[in-house]
Amino acid sequence: MIGNPVAHSRSPFIHAAFGQQTGIALEYEKLCAPMDGFAPAVAQFFSAGGIGLNVTVPFKEQAWALAQHGLSDRAKIAGAVNTLWQDNGQLKGCNTDGVGLLTDLRRQDADPINKKVLLVGAGGAAKGVAFPLHEAGCAQLHVINRTSERATALRESVLQHKPTLGDRLTAGDLNSANGQWDIVINATSSSLGDQVPAIAGLSFADGSMAYDMFYAAQPTAFMRYANQQGASKVCDGLGMLVGQAAVSFDIWHGVMPDVAPVLQALRMQLNDRV
Repeated sequence: MIGNPVAHSRSPFIHAAFGQQTGIALEYEKLCAPMDGFAPAVAQFFSAGGIGLNVTVPFKEQAWALAQHGLSDRAKIAGAVNTLWQDNGQLKGCNTDGVGLLTDLRRQDADPINKKVLLVGAGGAAKGVAFPLHEAGCAQLHVINRTSERATALRESVLQHKPTLGDRLTAGDLNSANGQWDIVINATSSSLGDQVPAIAGLSFADGSMAYDMFYAAQPTAFMRYANQQGASKVCDGLGMLVGQAAVSFDIWHGVMPDVAPVLQALRMQLNDRV
């Protein structure tokens, strides 16, 4: 895992558990790259025989630029990369965040297919999941953000690659959430400060899911808010974290690990620190 800072990352625990589960011997370590030294650190890692890198803040956009000739469709649309590897000497890049989110939603019987989905936020986290959500077949995806311009820019970025999604992909500011939603996803960093986005007119449909991409041992501010607003179920993003790691693991090793036992162990570890 390469980032700055990176000491807080739980990825070494997750990948060690995947390796043990699948019988694959591996070393997965944290690499704190200098803020102005990401590209040299990546080059040194692969020249030393490294197989794959997960990328976290603030380097996801730089990783996208480094791998621009070997990007997956998901990475092209997201404009950010969280998984790097080499194929015949060429640097490849993918964004597994959206697949990780979908895996976790489906695990909890909240498949987006034919559902009305509200995506709150238009930053890097939202960019990684917008196209996969649409690809999963949601009836409508509405992106809202404090500044409507950023939400609109995200919509246009997706439509540049998939113009046929135009009727089902809309955007606006935080005052444009009117209507009932089956799935509401908080892709902002608001929960880091125990805050909630100032969403106006939000209403949850029967059987709805409120999903916060941030995770914590206790319910996040967004989860508490969604409960008060009538969401049928609330969840944090720990399952997404493990799910996106599993897709990276599959890219590097050619085998998809079982997420459930690793998620359970990680949840217990997180709760023990309360």
